[in-house]
Amino acid sequence: MASQHPPTIGITCTTFQTDQSQRPPNLGQNRSYVDAVVQAGAAPLLIPNLVDKILLRTLYNLLDGLLLSGGGDIDPTHYGQSRHEKCGTPSPERDEVELTLTRWAIDEGMPVLAICRGIQVLNVALGGSLYQDIQAQVPGAERHQWSPGYPRDYIAHTISISPQTQLARIVGTNPLPVNSFHHQAIREVAPGLTVTAHAPDQIIEAVEADGHPFAVGVQWHPEGLAGGDIRAQQLFEALVKSCQR
Repeated sequence: MASQHPPTIGITCTTFQTDQSQRPPNLGQNRSYVDAVVQAGAAPLLIPNLVDKILLRTLYNLLDGLLLSGGGDIDPTHYGQSRHEKCGTPSPERDEVELTLTRWAIDEGMPVLAICRGIQVLNVALGGSLYQDIQAQVPGAERHQWSPGYPRDYIAHTISISPQTQLARIVGTNPLPVNSFHHQAIREVAPGLTVTAHAPDQIIEAVEADGHPFAVGVQWHPEGLAGGDIRAQQLFEALVKSCQR
Protein backbone atom coordinates (compact mmCIF):
# COMPACT_ATOMS: atom_id res chain seq x y z
CA MET A 1 0.00 0.00 0.00
CA ALA A 2 1.36 3.42 -0.95
CA SER A 3 2.39 5.63 1.95
CA GLN A 4 0.29 8.66 2.69
CA HIS A 5 1.81 11.96 1.63
CA PRO A 6 2.43 14.44 4.44
CA PRO A 7 0.01 17.36 4.53
CA THR A 8 0.99 20.68 2.99
CA ILE A 9 0.89 23.74 5.26
CA GLY A 10 0.85 27.16 3.61
CA ILE A 11 2.87 29.81 5.47
CA THR A 12 2.15 33.43 4.65
CA CYS A 13 5.09 35.67 3.77
CA THR A 14 6.30 39.07 4.85
CA THR A 15 8.09 41.70 2.78
CA PHE A 16 11.45 43.08 3.87
CA GLN A 17 14.31 45.18 2.55
CA THR A 18 17.85 43.89 3.12
CA ASP A 19 19.60 47.11 2.10
CA GLN A 20 18.94 50.72 1.14
CA SER A 21 18.89 50.09 -2.61
CA GLN A 22 15.94 50.76 -4.86
CA ARG A 23 15.48 47.09 -5.66
CA PRO A 24 12.03 45.59 -5.01
CA PRO A 25 11.62 44.23 -1.46
CA ASN A 26 12.15 40.56 -0.72
CA LEU A 27 9.42 38.08 0.13
CA GLY A 28 10.10 35.45 2.75
CA GLN A 29 9.67 34.22 6.29
CA ASN A 30 11.73 33.24 9.32
CA ARG A 31 13.04 29.70 9.07
CA SER A 32 11.68 28.90 12.54
CA TYR A 33 8.16 28.62 11.05
CA VAL A 34 9.39 26.18 8.42
CA ASP A 35 11.35 24.12 10.94
CA ALA A 36 8.39 23.84 13.31
CA VAL A 37 6.08 22.68 10.51
CA VAL A 38 8.63 20.17 9.23
CA GLN A 39 9.24 18.85 12.76
CA ALA A 40 5.49 18.33 13.08
CA GLY A 41 5.51 16.14 9.97
CA ALA A 42 4.20 18.44 7.24
CA ALA A 43 5.52 20.01 4.06
CA PRO A 44 5.75 23.82 4.26
CA LEU A 45 4.78 26.01 1.30
CA LEU A 46 5.57 29.73 1.46
CA ILE A 47 2.71 31.76 -0.01
CA PRO A 48 3.75 35.00 -1.74
CA ASN A 49 1.57 38.09 -1.63
CA LEU A 50 -0.45 37.38 -4.77
CA VAL A 51 -3.35 39.79 -5.03
CA ASP A 52 -4.54 38.03 -8.21
CA LYS A 53 -7.38 35.95 -6.74
CA ILE A 54 -7.15 33.23 -9.41
CA LEU A 55 -3.45 32.66 -8.74
CA LEU A 56 -3.95 32.86 -4.98
CA ARG A 57 -6.79 30.35 -5.16
CA THR A 58 -4.57 28.03 -7.20
CA LEU A 59 -2.04 27.98 -4.35
CA TYR A 60 -4.76 27.71 -1.71
CA ASN A 61 -6.13 24.60 -3.42
CA LEU A 62 -2.75 22.90 -2.87
CA LEU A 63 -2.99 23.33 0.90
CA ASP A 64 -4.21 21.08 3.68
CA GLY A 65 -3.69 23.74 6.35
CA LEU A 66 -2.84 27.42 6.74
CA LEU A 67 -0.32 29.11 9.04
CA LEU A 68 -0.83 32.85 9.37
CA SER A 69 2.58 34.19 10.39
CA GLY A 70 3.77 37.18 12.38
CA GLY A 71 4.74 40.52 10.93
CA GLY A 72 3.76 44.17 10.68
CA ASP A 73 0.53 45.98 11.46
CA ILE A 74 -2.75 45.57 9.58
CA ASP A 75 -4.22 48.68 7.98
CA PRO A 76 -6.82 49.86 10.54
CA THR A 77 -9.23 50.78 7.76
CA HIS A 78 -9.98 47.02 7.63
CA TYR A 79 -11.62 47.34 11.04
CA GLY A 80 -13.14 50.79 10.63
CA GLN A 81 -10.53 52.94 12.39
CA SER A 82 -8.27 55.76 11.33
CA ARG A 83 -4.57 55.18 11.73
CA HIS A 84 -3.08 55.86 15.17
CA GLU A 85 0.32 57.56 15.29
CA LYS A 86 1.79 54.40 16.86
CA CYS A 87 0.47 52.12 14.11
CA GLY A 88 3.14 50.83 11.75
CA THR A 89 3.11 51.20 7.97
CA PRO A 90 0.79 48.54 6.54
CA SER A 91 1.37 46.31 3.53
CA PRO A 92 -1.79 46.49 1.38
CA GLU A 93 -0.85 43.38 -0.58
CA ARG A 94 -0.20 41.28 2.49
CA ASP A 95 -3.37 42.48 4.17
CA GLU A 96 -5.47 41.57 1.15
CA VAL A 97 -3.87 38.15 0.70
CA GLU A 98 -4.09 37.11 4.34
CA LEU A 99 -7.63 38.37 4.90
CA THR A 100 -8.74 36.52 1.78
CA LEU A 101 -6.98 33.28 2.73
CA THR A 102 -8.38 33.46 6.25
CA ARG A 103 -11.96 33.90 5.10
CA TRP A 104 -11.64 31.02 2.64
CA ALA A 105 -10.15 28.76 5.31
CA ILE A 106 -12.77 29.59 7.92
CA ASP A 107 -15.65 29.25 5.46
CA GLU A 108 -14.36 25.93 4.09
CA GLY A 109 -13.12 24.29 7.28
CA MET A 110 -9.41 24.32 6.49
CA PRO A 111 -7.22 24.02 9.63
CA VAL A 112 -5.63 27.33 10.65
CA LEU A 113 -2.91 28.24 13.12
CA ALA A 114 -2.65 32.03 13.44
CA ILE A 115 0.46 33.45 15.15
CA CYS A 116 0.94 37.01 16.51
CA ARG A 117 -0.08 39.20 13.53
CA GLY A 118 -1.97 36.08 12.46
CA ILE A 119 -4.36 36.12 15.43
CA GLN A 120 -5.04 39.78 14.62
CA VAL A 121 -5.70 38.94 10.96
CA LEU A 122 -8.06 36.16 12.04
CA ASN A 123 -9.97 38.56 14.29
CA VAL A 124 -10.17 41.34 11.68
CA ALA A 125 -11.14 38.95 8.88
CA LEU A 126 -14.19 37.88 10.90
CA GLY A 127 -15.24 41.40 11.91
CA GLY A 128 -13.26 42.22 15.06
CA SER A 129 -11.00 45.18 15.87
CA LEU A 130 -7.56 45.82 17.40
CA TYR A 131 -5.78 48.05 19.84
CA GLN A 132 -3.36 49.84 17.52
CA ASP A 133 -0.87 50.30 20.36
CA ILE A 134 -1.24 48.59 23.71
CA GLN A 135 0.83 51.06 25.71
CA ALA A 136 -1.05 54.06 24.29
CA GLN A 137 -4.55 52.60 24.45
CA VAL A 138 -4.69 50.16 27.38
CA PRO A 139 -4.13 51.85 30.76
CA GLY A 140 -2.11 49.68 33.12
CA ALA A 141 -1.03 47.19 30.48
CA GLU A 142 2.29 45.44 30.92
CA ARG A 143 5.05 45.49 28.32
CA HIS A 144 4.34 43.13 25.41
CA GLN A 145 6.86 44.28 22.81
CA TRP A 146 10.26 42.74 23.65
CA SER A 147 11.89 43.39 20.31
CA PRO A 148 14.52 44.41 19.38
CA GLY A 149 17.19 43.48 21.87
CA TYR A 150 15.79 40.22 23.23
CA PRO A 151 16.15 36.68 21.83
CA ARG A 152 13.12 35.04 20.23
CA ASP A 153 12.90 32.52 23.07
CA TYR A 154 12.88 35.17 25.81
CA ILE A 155 10.04 34.39 28.24
CA ALA A 156 8.13 37.61 28.87
CA HIS A 157 5.20 36.36 30.96
CA THR A 158 2.81 33.48 31.45
CA ILE A 159 -0.73 33.11 30.14
CA SER A 160 -3.80 31.60 31.75
CA ILE A 161 -5.72 29.14 29.55
CA SER A 162 -9.45 28.49 29.70
CA PRO A 163 -10.42 24.85 30.25
CA GLN A 164 -12.55 22.88 27.79
CA THR A 165 -10.99 24.62 24.78
CA GLN A 166 -8.91 23.44 21.84
CA LEU A 167 -5.90 25.23 23.28
CA ALA A 168 -6.33 23.50 26.64
CA ARG A 169 -6.54 20.12 24.94
CA ILE A 170 -3.28 20.86 23.11
CA VAL A 171 -1.09 22.37 25.84
CA GLY A 172 -3.07 21.82 29.07
CA THR A 173 -4.42 24.38 31.51
CA ASN A 174 -1.30 25.03 33.58
CA PRO A 175 0.10 28.57 33.20
CA LEU A 176 2.08 28.66 29.95
CA PRO A 177 5.32 30.67 29.72
CA VAL A 178 5.39 32.62 26.45
CA ASN A 179 7.56 35.03 24.51
CA SER A 180 6.05 38.35 23.42
CA PHE A 181 6.86 40.55 20.43
CA HIS A 182 3.74 42.59 19.71
CA HIS A 183 2.49 46.11 20.35
CA GLN A 184 -1.06 45.50 19.08
CA ALA A 185 -3.73 43.13 20.35
CA ILE A 186 -7.36 42.12 19.93
CA ARG A 187 -9.80 44.76 21.14
CA GLU A 188 -13.33 43.76 20.08
CA VAL A 189 -13.56 40.03 19.56
CA ALA A 190 -15.04 39.01 16.22
CA PRO A 191 -18.36 37.15 16.09
CA GLY A 192 -17.67 33.42 15.97
CA LEU A 193 -14.42 33.62 17.97
CA THR A 194 -14.02 32.56 21.60
CA VAL A 195 -11.22 33.90 23.80
CA THR A 196 -9.20 31.03 25.27
CA ALA A 197 -6.25 32.69 27.04
CA HIS A 198 -5.21 35.97 28.68
CA ALA A 199 -2.00 37.59 29.83
CA PRO A 200 -1.79 38.72 33.48
CA ASP A 201 -2.94 42.21 32.42
CA GLN A 202 -5.95 40.66 30.62
CA ILE A 203 -4.64 41.28 27.10
CA ILE A 204 -6.13 38.56 24.90
CA GLU A 205 -3.52 35.90 24.12
CA ALA A 206 -5.51 33.22 22.27
CA VAL A 207 -8.78 32.64 20.44
CA GLU A 208 -10.46 29.84 18.52
CA ALA A 209 -13.23 29.73 15.93
CA ASP A 210 -16.51 28.28 17.15
CA GLY A 211 -17.59 25.12 15.35
CA HIS A 212 -14.46 24.96 13.19
CA PRO A 213 -12.40 21.74 13.09
CA PHE A 214 -9.21 23.62 13.99
CA ALA A 215 -8.78 27.39 13.93
CA VAL A 216 -6.53 28.55 16.77
CA GLY A 217 -4.94 31.97 17.12
CA VAL A 218 -2.13 32.76 19.55
CA GLN A 219 -0.58 36.14 20.30
CA TRP A 220 2.88 34.83 21.18
CA HIS A 221 5.48 33.19 18.92
CA PRO A 222 5.53 29.40 19.52
CA GLU A 223 7.84 28.90 16.53
CA GLY A 224 10.50 30.79 18.48
CA LEU A 225 10.15 28.34 21.39
CA ALA A 226 9.38 25.08 19.59
CA GLY A 227 12.98 23.85 19.42
CA GLY A 228 13.20 23.51 23.20
CA ASP A 229 9.60 23.65 24.42
CA ILE A 230 7.35 20.62 23.96
CA ARG A 231 4.16 22.58 24.59
CA ALA A 232 5.05 25.12 21.89
CA GLN A 233 5.76 22.36 19.36
CA GLN A 234 2.46 20.68 20.23
CA LEU A 235 0.62 23.58 18.59
CA PHE A 236 2.20 22.73 15.24
CA GLU A 237 1.60 19.02 15.77
CA ALA A 238 -2.06 19.74 16.48
CA LEU A 239 -2.31 21.73 13.24
CA VAL A 240 -0.79 18.89 11.25
CA LYS A 241 -2.94 16.22 12.92
CA SER A 242 -6.07 18.22 12.15
CA CYS A 243 -5.06 18.20 8.47
CA GLN A 244 -4.84 14.40 8.48
CA ARG A 245 -8.35 13.76 9.80
